[in-house]
Amino acid sequence: MGRGRVQLKRIENKISRQVTFSKRRTGLLKKAHEISVLCDADVALIVFSTKGKLFEYSTYSSMESILERYERYSYAEKLLTAPETETQASWTLESSKLKAKIEVLEKNIRHYAGEELEQLNLRDLQNVEQQLETALKRIRTKKNQVMHESISELHKKERTLQERNNSLSKKLKENEKNSEQQNSRLDLPQPHSIPSFGTSSGPIIGAAMREEELAQTHVVSTTVMPLWMIRHINQ
Repeated sequence: MGRGRVQLKRIENKISRQVTFSKRRTGLLKKAHEISVLCDADVALIVFSTKGKLFEYSTYSSMESILERYERYSYAEKLLTAPETETQASWTLESSKLKAKIEVLEKNIRHYAGEELEQLNLRDLQNVEQQLETALKRIRTKKNQVMHESISELHKKERTLQERNNSLSKKLKENEKNSEQQNSRLDLPQPHSIPSFGTSSGPIIGAAMREEELAQTHVVSTTVMPLWMIRHINQ
């Protein structure tokens, strides 16, 4: 047979009541964490034991901010439903609440900074210690997350720079290879030009010049006067 439904009433046995409280408290905190992660909801859970010990859970947004949102929402709802004659009294009451809340928050800040601890009893000191430990865990979690993200970003930049370096090295080697090939082509000896005979215009021009010289010599030789004419002119 299956288990019957547990009747909801106060457990009289003190030990059984304490064991049940411990189990149910753990399950309740677990469920609060699950709904905050799965549904991306802001959850604030406050539990006081019969001895007055505080157990709380809140999402990454602090407990104070969630409670402040709750108070603003509930106050807005009251203003919508309250008659106009009670508006001034509500404002006065709300102002007093805000002043008291500010004083409590400032006092808690001083306690978190290690100031004005003389007035606290053992239970208050334990509550402050627990809140500081919870805040420290959140800070360490966030710090580790930021560190991992920074390391991943640095690895990504390193890979990008390495790829650029390899590309530049490849281009540099190609440029050096092309320069060596161009220098080797410039260092090769150039072939000398060999003059051609018989078909060029050089020999023809030389022959024409020799014929002209021979013709001038022939003209000079034909214009020389006879010896008897020279003698007759001299007389």
